[in-house]
Amino acid sequence: MKKFLVLYRSPVSSAEQMASATREQMQEGMKAWQTWAERTGSALADMGAPLSASSKITDAGTAPGNDKITGFSVVEAADIEAALALMDGHPHMGWTEGCEIEVHEQVAIPGM
Repeated sequence: MKKFLVLYRSPVSSAEQMASATREQMQEGMKAWQTWAERTGSALADMGAPLSASSKITDAGTAPGNDKITGFSVVEAADIEAALALMDGHPHMGWTEGCEIEVHEQVAIPGM
């Protein structure tokens, strides 16, 4: 099995999403995520978590990040196609307009 990093992108930060959601919306959202996790089963290596605003480090120093990565998960699958299939019906895509999911395969380092 290979590991894949799943990144959740949204035009609205996790903090903004949670602050503007009603209690019922939060419960409904958590139920959708739990349903996805149950459906994904043992392929879900790490449920992950929401992420706060980022900072980037460059040769010039640090600055606020401009990326809209709002969360992550880690899944295990035989290949990228199988990892992508795990994202079918993912609740992140229904949260707000403009959401995206990126799936990145972990690359093995030779000799490690």
